[in-house]
Amino acid sequence: MPVRIHYPNINALAALAILSSADFAVELSAHPLTLRRVNSTPFVYPYRVTYRDCTLGNHVYYANYLGILEAARGEFFRHLGVTFLQWQEQGFMFPVAEAQLRYKALARYDDVLNVEVWLTTAERVRLNFGYRIVNQSSVLILNAETHHVCMSLEEKMKRLPDALVTAVKPHLRLTAQ
Repeated sequence: MPVRIHYPNINALAALAILSSADFAVELSAHPLTLRRVNSTPFVYPYRVTYRDCTLGNHVYYANYLGILEAARGEFFRHLGVTFLQWQEQGFMFPVAEAQLRYKALARYDDVLNVEVWLTTAERVRLNFGYRIVNQSSVLILNAETHHVCMSLEEKMKRLPDALVTAVKPHLRLTAQ
């Protein structure tokens, strides 16, 4: 059952993070916050390969996987109840500092890919993600990691908000799967 709470500023969210359990997602906006329970099972984002994604050889162009990973991250945050835009409205952004992709097999036009997303680090200013992409036949296509830093809109390093750390805790894994 969703719980609506209004906090006039983001600093009040620290109290919310202490009061709520790790099983709640926190929605940040200028409007009331919504807490909702999230499932601790892995988050999976389905993606159908488009013609635009592919080369003339009918496989996904290697750089296009970065866009697929970003779409999956965005949906992961939406699943938690907070979009990237809502974090930005609160003065936070999470640029990519490093990306590692390990290609295992080719994905082709019209394949349905399942992008599994989890957190490997959520501490201080670091927010790191792990990914695993498989096709509809469960063939491993890609393993990847992206490392992000938390920054203000003025591009200064900024500590991760406690509410975000609390919301992502159920999705934290110490090792890639």
